[in-house]
Amino acid sequence: MFKMILPIFLAAASFTVYAGDNPNVVMVLSSHGQLSADGELSQPGYEFDELAKAYRVFKANGLDVTFASPAGGKPVADKYDSQKPYNQAFLQDTHAVTALNTTYKISAIDAQNVDAVFVVGGKGPMFDLYKHSPLQTLIANVYQQQGVISAVCHGPAALVNVKLSNGQYLVANKRVNGFTNQEEIAFGKKWRPHFDFLLEDKLKDRGAQFEHAGMMLSHVEKDGNLITGQNPFSTAQTATEVVKALGIKPVDLTPNKDDKTMALVKKVMAGDNQAVLSYQQHAQDYDVMLMAMSGVYQLKHAQDEKVVSGAVVLLELTQKQVNHPMLDLSLAQGYIQQDKPHQAKALVEGVIKSHPDNQQAQVLLKSIGQI
Repeated sequence: MFKMILPIFLAAASFTVYAGDNPNVVMVLSSHGQLSADGELSQPGYEFDELAKAYRVFKANGLDVTFASPAGGKPVADKYDSQKPYNQAFLQDTHAVTALNTTYKISAIDAQNVDAVFVVGGKGPMFDLYKHSPLQTLIANVYQQQGVISAVCHGPAALVNVKLSNGQYLVANKRVNGFTNQEEIAFGKKWRPHFDFLLEDKLKDRGAQFEHAGMMLSHVEKDGNLITGQNPFSTAQTATEVVKALGIKPVDLTPNKDDKTMALVKKVMAGDNQAVLSYQQHAQDYDVMLMAMSGVYQLKHAQDEKVVSGAVVLLELTQKQVNHPMLDLSLAQGYIQQDKPHQAKALVEGVIKSHPDNQQAQVLLKSIGQI
């Protein structure tokens, strides 16, 4: 079924529901998203960043791409930044945009003509994809014909009810991952209360071996032809693993700046001093604000000393460039957790000097005095 294709002969991606000479990947999108009369998101849909990142990989490697959704037609994306380079590239691709605006109904897809399924995340899959019977049938059939099944972030919600012909859940006894409970707590406050389940919990309930990295750190799990990515920063790597599983040697692509930044964050969190040096020497190659906010959130949700230590390093690296009291106070709190009250006090006093009305700083300084 799968064909070996040398990069020199790669053709441009096409948008037919039936595969041609190249392997065909069906990119599945939620149909749950809705906009209110004033254009605001009233129901969550799919994650545009993940769509664009994965499509970039598939197109570069010559795959035939089909967009599909439960309802067909134009699905609604969650709020996204159209100025990000990978989103701009997608939006400037007229063929891609046309295909996205006229997605096929999943029920119209013939599994016999599909080599891979890639389920895009976003909060929408937690509302519609997990209970869409035609999608369950498509995934089971493609998997059982030795096709590749993949999903990223909340996309693995589409897998939780898929059963194979032997009556077993597809994910049972498989290594998988997806958006973690910790990530839901940190970033899912708006829609999480409306979910029927948490993704990590449900995958475990189905007998899956849930593997994951730290919060918002890239992680891809591959178990045979089942490939799952943890969060948006795992998207490009997940798509690349799909390409490999189809028997294609992936072309080298320059990493997206945010993915490159989060790859560095992962190394810093692991205590890699070379990663620290890399940032110090080439700070312009990374997204400083993304690194800083990663430090803030890692520290806020830290569950052990190693995470605290990594978060403090991230905050130290970015403090002067960001130059914001919130970052200074977060770093001060990190120092407190590391039993460094003098360093914490100096930072807080600096915030009070420049921002005398900052109540958080006043409270924190008082708490330091009680240590």
